[in-house]
Amino acid sequence: MNTITDFTNDIQAIDSAHFMHPFTDHKGLSAKGARIITKADNIYIWDSEGNKILDAMSGLWCVNVGYGQQALVDAATKQMTELPYYNSFFQTTNVPAVKLAEKIVQLAGEHYSHVFFSSSGSESNDTNIRMVRHYWATLGQPERFTIISRNNAYHGSTMAGMSLGGMGGMHAQGGMIPGIAHIEQPYHYALAPDEDRDAFGIRAAGWLEDKILELGVDKVAAFIGEPIQGAGGVIIPPKTYWPEIQRICDKYDILLICDEVICGFGRIGKWFGSQLVGCKPDLMTFAKGVTSGYLPLGGVVVGKRVAQVLIEKGGEFNHGYTYSGHPVACAVALANIDIIEKQGLVEQVLNETGPYLAQKYGELASHPLVGGAETIGLMAGFVLMRDKANHVMFEEELGVGMICRGHCFGNGLIMRAVGDRMIIAPPLVISKTQIDEMMALIYLALDKTLADLQQQGLMKIAA
Repeated sequence: MNTITDFTNDIQAIDSAHFMHPFTDHKGLSAKGARIITKADNIYIWDSEGNKILDAMSGLWCVNVGYGQQALVDAATKQMTELPYYNSFFQTTNVPAVKLAEKIVQLAGEHYSHVFFSSSGSESNDTNIRMVRHYWATLGQPERFTIISRNNAYHGSTMAGMSLGGMGGMHAQGGMIPGIAHIEQPYHYALAPDEDRDAFGIRAAGWLEDKILELGVDKVAAFIGEPIQGAGGVIIPPKTYWPEIQRICDKYDILLICDEVICGFGRIGKWFGSQLVGCKPDLMTFAKGVTSGYLPLGGVVVGKRVAQVLIEKGGEFNHGYTYSGHPVACAVALANIDIIEKQGLVEQVLNETGPYLAQKYGELASHPLVGGAETIGLMAGFVLMRDKANHVMFEEELGVGMICRGHCFGNGLIMRAVGDRMIIAPPLVISKTQIDEMMALIYLALDKTLADLQQQGLMKIAA
């Protein structure tokens, strides 16, 4: 009897019968069976069949300090022994939440003063909507209600987060809440590959000004954007983009929200992505990397401009969550930040591993399938192209990205496919040697994908 196979089959059967997964075609999953992850260490995970897999997606963009950090386990254990839970309603607080709020404000910079805690990025963006609209209503301008976002943005999957996001497949299932508008994303490689990159950045930012004027300045409350679009495919805007967005928001007195759920806590070489791309948002969404995914925690870093109005003039803010400032999650976050600081991971990403990954990714341009390879910190992406020279992509229905993803997973690598755009965001603890290991697996998956496409007659075999 193969007990490993029996265990896997049993768990898969129970999974299919009872567990509804996020963003999943359950009929297809049931036919195939879920991969069961059983343990993890450093940048690797293992499945129930004993296969070792390099996790180049940090779980879901979140395991910044890697797996197996005993200090985080100890922090949770200690706090659960002392105070496992109490709410922050009814004029109460707890020590880990207070200390974490102070620490996050210090990391964010002098532009900020407060933190509002939630349990996820989705909840945090719900909070942003409530906070922004309450801010303007408190100032006697309740008509400033509309929030502008971007196509292909991801801001969560609650009704509010999904509405802020710009993904049509999500909008089609359940509709959108009112008061949300969208502009085009700053995706240079897809939208204007022949245009000067910096000029495109200015033009793309100008779409925000056009939308503000279209809607009416007195109707627009805020603009929200990820410093680097993550789930949309690691879309890295030109360096001219965010400073121009900041100028436009300042010109029209529009609040600026940066969704730092992915970029925050060191991912691109600064504590927050906005610090690198050149803007000072009024509100910053965070989650994921704040605890490295060891426990759920999210929140909003609140700028002084907004905090002063809400605290001094806003009265009671009728909003919050049972787990706002959860003491165990906050204790783990403090320990997580301590690891990032002591190991110098933010500086390591900026000065060592980030540039090394950029060098290695630049070499991918020699592969016949790879177009538009680019990195920022420890985020990277490229497009699978039918004909790079003429900028011809594969037809969407071919699912080439999923073919490549299958070869990644089948050969010990987690690399995500967003359409035909392949993306990674490995743990910040990854070493240069491990980057080499990861790149070898990427090349293997690309070569196997190319062989499949050649066999199917979808790409010509080079002479």
